[in-house]
Amino acid sequence: MSETSAERAIERHRIPVIDRMMDVLALLERRPNGATIREMVETLKLPRTTVYRILNTLQHHDMVRRSEDGNLRLGPRLLALAARTIGNAHDYDLASLSMPHLRSLSELTGEGSKVSVLDEDGVLVIAAVQGTREYALTVVPGQRLPLHAGAASKVLLAYLPKPELAIRLGGKLAGYTELTIRDPHRLSAELAKIRRQGWAHDKGEYAPSINAFAAPIPDRSGKVVAALSVPYLAGADKAHMEKIRAAVIAVAGAIAADLPARPTALAQTA
Repeated sequence: MSETSAERAIERHRIPVIDRMMDVLALLERRPNGATIREMVETLKLPRTTVYRILNTLQHHDMVRRSEDGNLRLGPRLLALAARTIGNAHDYDLASLSMPHLRSLSELTGEGSKVSVLDEDGVLVIAAVQGTREYALTVVPGQRLPLHAGAASKVLLAYLPKPELAIRLGGKLAGYTELTIRDPHRLSAELAKIRRQGWAHDKGEYAPSINAFAAPIPDRSGKVVAALSVPYLAGADKAHMEKIRAAVIAVAGAIAADLPARPTALAQTA
């Protein structure tokens, strides 16, 4: 079958309403602050009743949620699905496994905590718990962050195989603050330091007033599959910073210990 014939066959077997649903989700993906039904109708050139029925169905399945300002945003159900596919298709739900540990960590430190994974050309937060301190920073599941700026991002980069690291950092490194590491040689030295000590510290590389500690979460084979991090406001006293650093390392290890072993080749073929 020629390529043209194959394309025609695919077109004949597509479901138009699912195509429209994907258009709605794609629009919301491009709008972190959400969108109104009117904006979707005007942008997608679809009938209002079609958009309304699609959104009702997506809301029913928690794929879309209406925020306090009335805008519609992508819902948390998508994160649960993403957690099953990101990072070589884990055979476990990393986000769900992490949540009890994140709650304990946030209760201990008073700060928000989150688990992040590499996702294409960036870093994706797949699980987060809010802090209890008065000025604890808000952490949001679904947030996307750059590859080279921030504690969790540096941890995830530090444990990549060298060929993959070279590919991911092959382009120009963007600057977000005066402290963002944009020089490849400086960044390589920083990643080597992280591998030696087993944790990373962000002193304002992504946002000027936000610091963070992060530690790797390896699976049973030793491969780092995620990073645990706790962001906090700059200016914290040394005792609180050390409490966060030590807790991040300990809890990252606890999450790693809870990850199931990968099935052996024998078990997979049995």
